[in-house]
Amino acid sequence: MRIVYPSLAVIIWSGNAIVSKISANAIDPAAISFYRWFLALVILTPFVFLSVVRNWHSIRKYWWKLMVLGLLGMVLYQSLAYYAAHSISALFIGIFSSIIPLLTLLISIVVLRVAPTVGIVLGGILSFGGLVWLVSAGDPAQLLRQGVGKGELMMFCASFSYALYGVLIKYWVIKLPNWQFLYMQIAFGVLLLLPPFLLASDIRLNAQNLPLVLFAGLPASVIAPYLWILGVIRLGANTASILMNLTPVFTAIIAVSFLHEQLYAYHLIGGGITLIGVILAQHLSIPLSKQRVTNSH
Repeated sequence: MRIVYPSLAVIIWSGNAIVSKISANAIDPAAISFYRWFLALVILTPFVFLSVVRNWHSIRKYWWKLMVLGLLGMVLYQSLAYYAAHSISALFIGIFSSIIPLLTLLISIVVLRVAPTVGIVLGGILSFGGLVWLVSAGDPAQLLRQGVGKGELMMFCASFSYALYGVLIKYWVIKLPNWQFLYMQIAFGVLLLLPPFLLASDIRLNAQNLPLVLFAGLPASVIAPYLWILGVIRLGANTASILMNLTPVFTAIIAVSFLHEQLYAYHLIGGGITLIGVILAQHLSIPLSKQRVTNSH
């Protein structure tokens, strides 16, 4: 039963990749980015705001760190995905999101001084090869002729942004209750998203895009994080993170079933190799080099 909570969270986040794709033809990316987090902020305010006020003396010590986290996790990650959805499929969005754990490990080597492992090196090489195969549609020489597309670059930047977000959370160790921590990040995210929202050409809500905003703002931004926190508490962070590797699988199932996207051999090969690389990086923890220990007598 404990596995249900994080599994549901992963399914919801996988569904959000589908929402990102559908939104490309329904609403301006700046508009859905703002509406999503503004709705989440409104929903959380009755439950969290008073505790934020009472704990303000602690929160204000971390204000700039919370703003940076809001920028990386709430603004750049999802906004870039919305823009990328104009030129890449939901399948691509899901697969690119799957490299976040690998990027997290690579950034951790620099920021957290995590010792590199054989798994990180092999996993990094495999994942890079898988992404090359995926982006080139099974023809790597095509990348030399045409280069990487704008949507793919944006999704890579989005994944890197979220990986850096995860590393900084560990690096800074901000001692706030979970919901206050999330609430303040969302608040800064809304503030940072306001200027592009006001400059957007069309911010109207209608029958076509309102369900997308509601899904992104409630299940994907409030319910899924809550389920994930419950899962981490009950299973532990390491076990729960394994389930995150299922994101591209769930995304593919939903994209093929509901968006009728075509699943080609290069999706399976490139995505599969990428996922194997990520799993190796996470679990093959043999040190890359062993320091020699010398004993003097």
